[in-house]
Amino acid sequence: MSELTFQLKELIEPRFARVLVRGEVTGFRGPNARGHLYFAIKDERASIDVRVWQSTARTLKFKLKDGLSVILEGSLDVYEVQGRYSVIAQRIEPEGVGARALAFEQLKAKLAAEGLLGEKRTRPRRTLPLLPRKVGVVTSVSGAALRDFLKVLHRRHPRLPVVVADARVQGDMAAWEIRRAIRALCRTDVDVIVVTRGGGSVDDLWTFNEEPVARAIFEATVPVVSAVGHEIDTTLADLVADVRAPTPSAAAEAVAPVLAELELGLKHARARMTRAAEKALLASRNQLKALEGQLGDPRRALSGQRLWLADAAERMARALRRAVRDRETSLEGLLVRLQAARPQARLEARRAEFDALERRLVVVGSRLVREQRTALARLSLELERASPRPALVRARQALAHDAGRLSGLARLRLKSERQRLIALAQRLDALSPLKVLGRGYAIASREADGKVVRRASDVKVGDRLRLTLAQDQLEANVTGLKPAKK
Repeated sequence: MSELTFQLKELIEPRFARVLVRGEVTGFRGPNARGHLYFAIKDERASIDVRVWQSTARTLKFKLKDGLSVILEGSLDVYEVQGRYSVIAQRIEPEGVGARALAFEQLKAKLAAEGLLGEKRTRPRRTLPLLPRKVGVVTSVSGAALRDFLKVLHRRHPRLPVVVADARVQGDMAAWEIRRAIRALCRTDVDVIVVTRGGGSVDDLWTFNEEPVARAIFEATVPVVSAVGHEIDTTLADLVADVRAPTPSAAAEAVAPVLAELELGLKHARARMTRAAEKALLASRNQLKALEGQLGDPRRALSGQRLWLADAAERMARALRRAVRDRETSLEGLLVRLQAARPQARLEARRAEFDALERRLVVVGSRLVREQRTALARLSLELERASPRPALVRARQALAHDAGRLSGLARLRLKSERQRLIALAQRLDALSPLKVLGRGYAIASREADGKVVRRASDVKVGDRLRLTLAQDQLEANVTGLKPAKK
């Protein structure tokens, strides 16, 4: 059997080294793990297996599917192990339509279903900035499209900077270079990106019909203008882009405003703003004159003085309350210091004195506030009875005199209490144990429980001690005990 199969292989394969087969694709399951394609084609009376190796499958411009009529070119192959023959395809074309046209329609339908173009587009087309600060261009630096674009753009706006991302615009890997260039420009500070190239055949422009280019344009973070080929050429890049320009020159006109027109518009706007400001200033001056004519009613001045007097009384009361709070805060600080020094007996005695002083201070302050309020009420009545100007002068003099007396009394009282507190602090400082430490003594306490060590029997060998000095603390270990000499 193997000999027969081998002879059939030797007889059939050389005779059918190149065959053209037309039929309908059936049993197509997509590429296997190695990228090879296995399916069959059939007509009304027969069927034949087809194998497409990975090197050929990756060059296909369209997708195979069941029911698609194709014309394939290849060679006949006999598989000896199973005694089956099949066609090894080197080229596949769809019947009745070009491979590129089919690939274009298939990818267009796929992108439309995903929302990249058409009526179901998920992201609306973005408008171009009125005055871009920087323009990015994706094209070949050696192509005529870049020269045409820059010529028109710099004629319209000579100061507009341009960042060019060089990329091949046709050939193998050109689509990936364009995608990489678009993503690189999106990471810069450009406000708009122009993807362009000059005219050419369908094969020359095919790079802009490939999926990587279409997806990169849709995913760009800034508006994208597609200017590929001539006006009659339409690519998937044109359908996905935010704006389509028929030529590179038209793209330059779309993204770059005319600088002279902008400057003229600014000049006109500045003139309009100047006229509007002058008109507003004149209206304000007229309004000011009208308001000046409304002044002169003495009752308004009197009402203002009353408000001033009420505010002065309130400020005086707040000052007294603030002084009392300050004294309370100072006394609380002294109390904390006294508690830290532990002069319990003296502290209790002084606390009563401080409370009495505080009550006296509050009483004096309240009495002064009442006196000032009485004086202010009297002044207010006098203002009501007499002419406002002399009464206001007398009220201000009385208020200044009372404020001086109050300030002097407060200063004398504070000075007397401060001197008394200083004397008490000096006496307490003389009794402070810190003075004793300052003369070279130290306080020893056990680190375990913090108790003060007064005799040798309070510790044992190995105990850790904390020695409190006048400025610092030391830690020590008990290594030996010696009886005190008598």
